[in-house]
Amino acid sequence: MPIVTDSGFAPDDLNARFVSSDDLPANGPVAVDVASDADLAPVLARLDEMSAIRVDFPSFADGRGFTIARQLRRAGYRGRLRAKGHVLADQYAMARRCGFDEVEIDESLAARQPEPHWLARADWQAHDYQSRLGRARAF
Repeated sequence: MPIVTDSGFAPDDLNARFVSSDDLPANGPVAVDVASDADLAPVLARLDEMSAIRVDFPSFADGRGFTIARQLRRAGYRGRLRAKGHVLADQYAMARRCGFDEVEIDESLAARQPEPHWLARADWQAHDYQSRLGRARAF
């Protein structure tokens, strides 16, 4: 699975076994998979134990993952935050602005939207209307 970053496609360097947010172990640190319809309360209560959080995007049209990313960042999560699934290259800038560090896509999406499509959106801070209005971005 390619990982998309501001530098383009990269191999997955996250050596973690993800567990469902519905099935958190008693002790951390832990890498967590969060479904788009998950109850965030158990995750928010243990943010300091999270080594990585991966948020699922079950559909290109499902924007709940963006809201989850903002909630996690506003709650103080500073670790690695990854979007996974059906995120389009056109949505990359929004994903970064919401707090995601990277996007995990499958090989078929990478073939349909190759690296240049993603790199065209990698300068996500340059086209942010909030910054043009002089507003600082705060998670």
